[in-house]
Amino acid sequence: MTSTAGTSYTLIPKQKYRCSNRRSRQHCNILDTDSQSLSALGYFKMLPLEIFQMVLNYLSVKDISILSMVSKTISSHLINYISTPSGNRRLLLKDFHNLELPGRREGSYLLEHYKSLGLLFKRCTLLSPTKDRLKYIHKILAEVACFKLNGCPSPLNCLGLQCYGVFLQILTAGWDELECHRVFNFLCDLSNLPRKVQTVVSSKPGSARKLELRIRLYCRNVLLNHWIHQSDSAFWLTRILKPWPMVNQARLLYIIFGPVSSLDGEYSKMIEGPTDETSLKGLADAIKLLYDTEAKEWTADDVISLVDELSVVPREWLMENNARLLILSGNNICFTFMASKAVNGRAVELARLMVFLTLVCEKDLYCMDWAVKMMLKVCKVFSTPGDRNNFLQYVENVFAHMIMDMLQAVLSGDRDEEESSFLNLFHLVNAQANFHKEILYLTVRSNTNTI
Repeated sequence: MTSTAGTSYTLIPKQKYRCSNRRSRQHCNILDTDSQSLSALGYFKMLPLEIFQMVLNYLSVKDISILSMVSKTISSHLINYISTPSGNRRLLLKDFHNLELPGRREGSYLLEHYKSLGLLFKRCTLLSPTKDRLKYIHKILAEVACFKLNGCPSPLNCLGLQCYGVFLQILTAGWDELECHRVFNFLCDLSNLPRKVQTVVSSKPGSARKLELRIRLYCRNVLLNHWIHQSDSAFWLTRILKPWPMVNQARLLYIIFGPVSSLDGEYSKMIEGPTDETSLKGLADAIKLLYDTEAKEWTADDVISLVDELSVVPREWLMENNARLLILSGNNICFTFMASKAVNGRAVELARLMVFLTLVCEKDLYCMDWAVKMMLKVCKVFSTPGDRNNFLQYVENVFAHMIMDMLQAVLSGDRDEEESSFLNLFHLVNAQANFHKEILYLTVRSNTNTI
């Protein structure tokens, strides 16, 4: 009896104890969850959200981006802060046209700011899918008119597109190609870039010069200029060019990199007279970029065809400008271009190009032995000695005909034209003399070594 009573007496408290213990564990779990959420905020858990955002106003953008990596909770608070009017005003600087502010030499302050902002957005949205990241970023940046292709009324005096470009470069650095494809498609949808490109490549050159200028500025400042590695630059340039047929690729390449005047959009510079190295450097660098092994989607034949199409935009260039572009594009591209003419039986065109290569070497002070070595290398491409000898004869014929034509221009020209014609004749005669001198040197050295 006693033991039974004792047993029943001892069992009841045990049941109550277990029930009480379960409730206490649930209560402890709730407290643990709250404490984990609060501990993710660190010392900021003691501050109201408004005070937390006020503290952020005292931090640099770089410091805020570092803070975003502390925890997911802080990162979400920072995303909310960016969306607030005060955060928006603080972070989205818009003085893109006021480049003379104290301490902001040539807009470097703005560019550095948007680099830091790109890093902040990269870190805050790190855990989100690419599609959601892009939507959020567009939501924040959509109100900045100078970030749009047609948004700024004065694009030549604006740093907006450059700031947008460095922002995107930092944001997407390290992303894989699939994600970058999505970024490009997203930008095309926002800017309506494909339709605008279609308008300019299907219209008469220069007839839509304002749109050509905006496409040039958008492609260069947003998509191309800010990459460190050539493979990245080649990727984005390929995305711009590849959707179009070869003839349109050449036109688009000229619009983006060619010597088109930023004011009047004229194309006459390549047609009416010799142009300088500065005007051709952008085109040459772009061609080298596509020819490089990093540009996986381009073959050598693709690039040579592109150069061939480029030389008739908008009409056939002066051969001197063509030769200067080939020299600036580098030995490999120059030789491949010339060899393709040799293989395809275009020896007369090749001979004329060879003479203009010597003329550019003379004018631009390049070593003439380079031209001789290039000619000897091309000679090896011809399949028979007869074809090679014909080519060499064509070279001498071109020299003779060009000298006679220039001499006639000197004798028959008016006073204003006479000086220019005489200077051209002077350069060509010197080019021929120095070219043949290098050939004689090479011949004598070769004969001396065989004696």
